[in-house]
Amino acid sequence: MKASDIMSTSVITVTPDTSVQDVAEILLKNRISGVPVVDPEGRPIGIVSEGDLLRRAESGTGHERSWWLKLLMGREVLAAEYVKEHARRAADVMTRELVTATPDTPVAEIASLLERNRIKRVPILQGGKLVGIVSRANLLHALATQRRQAATSPIADADLRKQIMARLEAEPWLASSLVNVTVTDGVVDTWGVVDSPAEKQALRVVIEETPGVKSVNDNLVIRPVVAGV
Repeated sequence: MKASDIMSTSVITVTPDTSVQDVAEILLKNRISGVPVVDPEGRPIGIVSEGDLLRRAESGTGHERSWWLKLLMGREVLAAEYVKEHARRAADVMTRELVTATPDTPVAEIASLLERNRIKRVPILQGGKLVGIVSRANLLHALATQRRQAATSPIADADLRKQIMARLEAEPWLASSLVNVTVTDGVVDTWGVVDSPAEKQALRVVIEETPGVKSVNDNLVIRPVVAGV
């Protein structure tokens, strides 16, 4: 699955000259947490998120710094902070360091970008222009859709068991020769011995995420720890 499969294409944008108050209203009205800032050619040059508007002088949420802390921070940092808290245009408060992707970027890579950069959305660019956006919500939609598709695609019990055993045998943390599974109408029973509760839990998760599995009955035994061994 790629970004183009899950991205929102009706992207709400603002211009560099959009007022901060208008940006706030757009976020509230559309129930979104961020909005790209684009130039006249439709190329994104920044993004304004809720975080960029948290500290504002007019709402009484500006920073209150002691005189000695201001000395330590330095004039350049204080000047940048002042702009964030008092500027009237989107161009002055937006975050300029954009993390972007293309329509062909795999969804797994999008998820990594969101997690690694601690952001909530990734603009999707094609030819330098904004063609969509993938948010955390879009990833959740994809997850829900995949689950529904799996539920509506039945698979023979014998084939399902083969898939499960192949996945278990591929896991380096499991001694798969000590584990067996049986499948009846999509319900999986696990049998055998594992070394720890963590291994037991991980084995269940592997089976549960296999498309076609309806539920798992856990009959595994945890190997007892022998003192001195």
